[in-house]
Amino acid sequence: MRFRASIQNIHTFTKFTASLSTLGHIAWVRLDEKDVRFTVIPEQGTQVWSVLSIDTIFETYTIQSAAPNNTINLEVPIAPLQRALKSAQNAIAANIRLTKKDNIPLLSLTITTMTMNSSAPCGSAGFNGRNGSGENGADGYDAPDEFREESAELFGARGQDRETTVTQDIPIRVLAPASVEGLHEPRCREPDVHITLPNLMQLKSISDRFTKLALSTKTSTRTGFTSSASGPKLELSGNMHGCLRLSLNTDSLRISSLWTGLENPELDPEQNSEGEAGLASHPSTRMKQLGDSTGQSEEGWATVRVEGRDWGRVLSVGRLGGRVIACFCHEHALILYVFIGGNETGVGESVLTYYISSYSA
Repeated sequence: MRFRASIQNIHTFTKFTASLSTLGHIAWVRLDEKDVRFTVIPEQGTQVWSVLSIDTIFETYTIQSAAPNNTINLEVPIAPLQRALKSAQNAIAANIRLTKKDNIPLLSLTITTMTMNSSAPCGSAGFNGRNGSGENGADGYDAPDEFREESAELFGARGQDRETTVTQDIPIRVLAPASVEGLHEPRCREPDVHITLPNLMQLKSISDRFTKLALSTKTSTRTGFTSSASGPKLELSGNMHGCLRLSLNTDSLRISSLWTGLENPELDPEQNSEGEAGLASHPSTRMKQLGDSTGQSEEGWATVRVEGRDWGRVLSVGRLGGRVIACFCHEHALILYVFIGGNETGVGESVLTYYISSYSA
């Protein structure tokens, strides 16, 4: 079993893992010849099923296993991976590989940086030492084992740049194919409304403000918020005329924000088993016959209720940019499709899929 790759887009990879870390601690990572998949399934809250094209993140990519398509399944702690990637932001090269140390499987991230050799005298050897997270390793791992720092130039002149290589090891689990066979994306019915969301960071700012207002009121009758443990609920609604509405209803206030002029993407007949006839009877086609583009009509809206803090964490994916399409299954679920890449030459499009269950009224 082998896996080795050079990372060509460290910033995207870091932002991606940061968005996952807000929703769960562990990711199921599936590597194969076609793509890279990260899945987060927390005990409560939003599930994430992401499919990344290899060239979205990696430049060179080598994988080998006994499974079909050379598939390797891993269980990876997200926070240590994110911290390792953050340390590589200024690297001139970064590589990741599957390895083993003391019979413990690891993802080993090796980064190369340029440093100024201003203090080491001529003829001094490279430094092998602890990392800067503290004597005992603030991230919960044994620092000497996890960080190995070496000088690429054993003899360097004072004041000259030199390459420094740092390796960080992330303990993981290698999963047997049988243990992940039963994992599959949630099944949802056809959406009633599909709409392109506005800028996610703007939407997050307003959503977080509503959540703070709800927390300050302590109780809400219509959202089902009765304690700080359950968290305030926000109503998110959309129609097939480019309108999106975010609402907060408590026993002491009612407030909402309305976006108009958004896009309702056209459905592709080839993606429907019944073709054009299937689109004619699609729920979104029927919903398009109701309501209007002003957002004032109460007809034609599909609504879901989301937990405010969980919703705010989902919206952190906005740091990746990209197009986001929201699919509303009225009173049942909200599915977000986040598309990244695809506009860059030679880079395939990747999609992150978020499944958010709706709370009852």
